[in-house]
Amino acid sequence: MKNTLAKQFALNITLLVGLFATGTALAHDVTNSGYLIDSRGTPVRNNYNQCWRTGYWTPAMATAECDPDLVKKPEPKKAEYVPAPAVPAAPVVAGPEKPAVKAEFKAETLFDFDKAIVRAEGKKELDDKVVEGMKAHPEVELLLVTGHTDRIGTTQYNQKLSERRAAAVKTYLVSKGIAADRVKTVGKGESEPNPEANTKQACKGVRGSKKIIACLQPDRRVTVEPEIQVPTKK
Repeated sequence: MKNTLAKQFALNITLLVGLFATGTALAHDVTNSGYLIDSRGTPVRNNYNQCWRTGYWTPAMATAECDPDLVKKPEPKKAEYVPAPAVPAAPVVAGPEKPAVKAEFKAETLFDFDKAIVRAEGKKELDDKVVEGMKAHPEVELLLVTGHTDRIGTTQYNQKLSERRAAAVKTYLVSKGIAADRVKTVGKGESEPNPEANTKQACKGVRGSKKIIACLQPDRRVTVEPEIQVPTKK
């Protein structure tokens, strides 16, 4: 009986050694030899469901199956930048090629010196260059009439004179059938001398009232041009 038990014990030891040797061999055969695995390639676990680490195990051999906390998590993939689709620009509405009604009048053509009553000669000029144009071009929705004076006299006086002259032109245009809401007036007084004449330099040093009045004549004017003109339909 004792011999039988001894033989059985020896046999069990032999089997355990064989299994250990096989497990060790398997642990070396796999790519990651940090864990003891069975014949099916499955990590051997203890009673706490923990993988058995071999003597070769290092943290670098950690696997997600056995040591998930030691395995470096892949960084979340950054969202690919996708530029917003380009918003098509609003179509540009082309304006008129040139003003349908535009004119510049010498103040002396429209008014007597220092006056704001339209002269007969001035009325004819306005008829030919403005009234007919406004009737022929309804696309001019708002006409701007601007009065200008020279720098003789006070700034306040010249401002009022330029406003009265622009208003007198509008009154005449309305009397000829142009709608009042199609005409806007403004007075600039002496604030905008005629840039082409450059009277500030041209009249520098001129003496005598008649000479200075004649020299500053380009600054005394009334300009007429569209403030609002819509494109014509083709």
